Amino acid sequence: MRYSILIILVFFISCNAINLNEEEKNNLEIDLEKMVKTDQIAANNASPPKQYEQLSKEKWLLFKDSVYTNHKIRIEKIFNRVGFLGFDKVGKEGAKDFWLLTQHSDKYPNFQKKVLKKMKIEVRNNNANPQNYAYLYDRVQLNIGKKQLYATQLEYNNIGQAIPKSLEDSVNIDFRRDEYKLENLREYLNFMTEMHFEMNKQHFIDKGITKPNFYK
Repeated sequence: MRYSILIILVFFISCNAINLNEEEKNNLEIDLEKMVKTDQIAANNASPPKQYEQLSKEKWLLFKDSVYTNHKIRIEKIFNRVGFLGFDKVGKEGAKDFWLLTQHSDKYPNFQKKVLKKMKIEVRNNNANPQNYAYLYDRVQLNIGKKQLYATQLEYNNIGQAIPKSLEDSVNIDFRRDEYKLENLREYLNFMTEMHFEMNKQHFIDKGITKPNFYK
């Protein structure tokens, strides 16, 4: 009986698997790359950049939201049609693009959770990036009001140091990070502290802070 159920299950899975030809893979990679270019304009600018300088701050925020929402709708359709976009379907860059667009779908944690569930399986099959899985896991946890496990999501104190947002079990954090091929927490926090300082250098200099405040 168990054997029969297994045969039926394997048959069901194989019937629902989508095999993409090279042209379809290439088209998906191109679509994802285009979406990420727009995503990065929205994600990396708190205020309207030069090409959008005609927009007010309020309209810029609405534009950013529309970018994330539009991309979520598009990648969810792709996900529902062909499944998780791992290395096998769109290559490493395409898989990274799909992950990033999912990562930025913060208003839609249910969709993020669906992708995360499939991604966990693909990480075990070496078909997805384990580091990106940890980032998405933490993002989802915070988006649903829970604590993160891998300390990937940060905020900054008044002297510019990176600090993990709500974190569970900080004692074993480096063990968990190592499991998913992440650098140790101190290295990560110092790297992000330096980046934050460089991106806001004049602000910190005006406050009398002339260099990053690293953890020792």
